[in-house]
Amino acid sequence: MKIKEIHSKSILSPSKVYDYVINPYVGCQHACFYCYAQFMKRFTGHKEPWGDFVDVKINAPNLLSREIKRKRVGSVWVSGVCDPYQPLEKRYELTRKCLEILVQNNWPVFIQTRSPMVVRDIDIFKKTQNIDVGLSITTANDRIRKIFEPYAPPVEKRLNAIETLHQNVIRTYVMIAPILPEAENLIEMLAGKVDYIILDRMNYFHAVKIYERYGWKDKNMAEYFEVIGSKMAKDCNRLGIECRSVY
Repeated sequence: MKIKEIHSKSILSPSKVYDYVINPYVGCQHACFYCYAQFMKRFTGHKEPWGDFVDVKINAPNLLSREIKRKRVGSVWVSGVCDPYQPLEKRYELTRKCLEILVQNNWPVFIQTRSPMVVRDIDIFKKTQNIDVGLSITTANDRIRKIFEPYAPPVEKRLNAIETLHQNVIRTYVMIAPILPEAENLIEMLAGKVDYIILDRMNYFHAVKIYERYGWKDKNMAEYFEVIGSKMAKDCNRLGIECRSVY
């Protein structure tokens, strides 16, 4: 793993998903095989494979302190092309420091991570009513998780984390994106642990070879996602969970 500390020119960037996005890191140690963020590599100058490098924006909190004073208030996504709670966050605490600034200024925040480390910052989350904290969970089967996300935390630890957040009266969601094989079994597991669920199909070409290798080609087709998405939406309705599909 090549780790480099860098000074970024900006940190509060425009986003097509929310008003802004904050990425305290360039690159991601989780290195999920399907990750759409691999396109970032072409802008970094890195020749290492995706997952073998991380650039650490050590000036991110200082930048945010300045930028938040001159930009209009808007919703902030933490993060779009990296996991804000990847293992390096334990050392650098850039995400935590940026969240403190956002919460102090009462900006709406939407966190998305695969890491149970997120529970570390419950003390910050409790200081605002303007934050949604989400865990990305893509399958109910940890064997399948290991195939697509070998370096990301186990499914059970993510489920425990989302439950802990919800028990602390924090608005929580689970992003089932991409919908991997056996994702439909997650709905029952999430009952009583989330305020809502977001569904998105697999549309990342990086994982095509994995689907072919394991004989899952039929689970990476539009027809499959329509059927499985409908089933999950019905299960959410039965269990009283708000379900949002973005495909």
